[in-house]
Amino acid sequence: MTNIHPETGRFLNRAAKEELLGQKGVVLWLYGLSGSGKSTIANQAERALHGEGRMTVILDGDNLRTGLNSNLGFSDDDRTENVRRVAETAKLLAGQGMIVFVSVITPLRRQRSLAGEIIGPDFHEAYVKADFATCAGRDPKGLYAKAKEGKISQFTGQDSGFEEPGAAALVLDTQARSVAQCAADLLGYWRSVADGRRRD
Repeated sequence: MTNIHPETGRFLNRAAKEELLGQKGVVLWLYGLSGSGKSTIANQAERALHGEGRMTVILDGDNLRTGLNSNLGFSDDDRTENVRRVAETAKLLAGQGMIVFVSVITPLRRQRSLAGEIIGPDFHEAYVKADFATCAGRDPKGLYAKAKEGKISQFTGQDSGFEEPGAAALVLDTQARSVAQCAADLLGYWRSVADGRRRD
């Protein structure tokens, strides 16, 4: 790829963007089973930060699969490519000083490692914890019922694996705590990162 010459030196740098916004770019990567509460927590946390005048964005797995990743299926390889594209997008946005919430199932440890490698020190993972039975009981999108009837193949937690983390930077247990409490925990973690008290 000798004909590719990325432009960087002439562009406004990250520090200038962050100074304008009055915040540091960061990626808060929420992962867990479908129905665990990833998007709901991200939405509540984003609204709280918006109320404080913060510039934020949510990269939601379902939304991205209707556009950027609409050509991908749910094999392990396609899920890995899904994560790669989301991570590259999140990295670009964080580099512009944005607070980025990612809500993507990200079932395998190697996929989470890939996201961390791409994004670098801006990457902070949060495991949204809820077991298969709890998520199936919630079933907000009707996916568990369809999977049970055999209408969805490669469904995470049923016929496609989900690997719990050995050690996540943050665990948001939606079986034990409310969405409001989990969103508050996520924001508390973000504040500790934003003021430099924590860098994982």
